[in-house]
Amino acid sequence: MELLVWIGAAVTLAGLAGLVWCIVLVTRARNAGLDDAALKARLQRVVALNLGALLLSALGLMLVILGIILG
Repeated sequence: MELLVWIGAAVTLAGLAGLVWCIVLVTRARNAGLDDAALKARLQRVVALNLGALLLSALGLMLVILGIILG
């Protein structure tokens, strides 16, 4: 079950990388000087990415816990 822990850790790190990427996208959008409508449209796309990255990170942590419990 040690393999499950390592796979879970990799999935969690991928999710965290996605969260960092969302932060970068929001920072770029805010610094672009867009009007309110364009900024809102761009941020709505980032929200979907953010939720996906958060889900990926949570699933990775679940795999780690499952690997620890079963191991």
